[in-house]
Amino acid sequence: MGHAGMAATAVRYLRSVGAATAAAPVEALPRPDLRAVGEDERPPVDPGEFRDVLGHFASGVTVITCPGEGEEGPAGFACQSFASLSLDPPLVVFMVGRSSTTWPRIARAGVFCVNVLGVGQEGLCRAFAASGTDKFAGLTYDAAPATRSPLLAGVPAWIDCVIHAVHTGGDHLIVVGRVRALAAPGGRAPLLFHRGRFGRPAD
Repeated sequence: MGHAGMAATAVRYLRSVGAATAAAPVEALPRPDLRAVGEDERPPVDPGEFRDVLGHFASGVTVITCPGEGEEGPAGFACQSFASLSLDPPLVVFMVGRSSTTWPRIARAGVFCVNVLGVGQEGLCRAFAASGTDKFAGLTYDAAPATRSPLLAGVPAWIDCVIHAVHTGGDHLIVVGRVRALAAPGGRAPLLFHRGRFGRPAD
């Protein structure tokens, strides 16, 4: 997908949430039909039980970042819902809540960098999980080579991407990124999250 396609994807999302878009006409991609789920369609699963059971699946921890625009600084948020998707072409995927205030900025940028956190970087995760604060205050970071998104210092791996596609998934969006650059500088074991706690791989 070229830059025009990425712009169309972002415009499609911004229109769906009622945000302002550029005055110049952009032909957006077709949107999937959305409908409310009827009471008779709801599975008998308690939300608390759902979170508890799924919490048994250990995940890695990432911070998704994007560059700033104009006078606005960069943006980012902590994300556990990240995975590789395809080798050919090289694609990755992350999920973000549809109520996220950071996602519209990533959508407008059309690019993002996945910062894979390592052991000892729990503070970074907590900082980027907060809202209403300057998440980059006091942090050291470089510009990722392909997208200029913030590449946080000391992460064991990073993946630099352009937005390839966006799909709806219940109360979340499924964001597919096409990888433009990546590296694994290493230096520390990955940070894990399991049943509400941070951890590290067993030796």
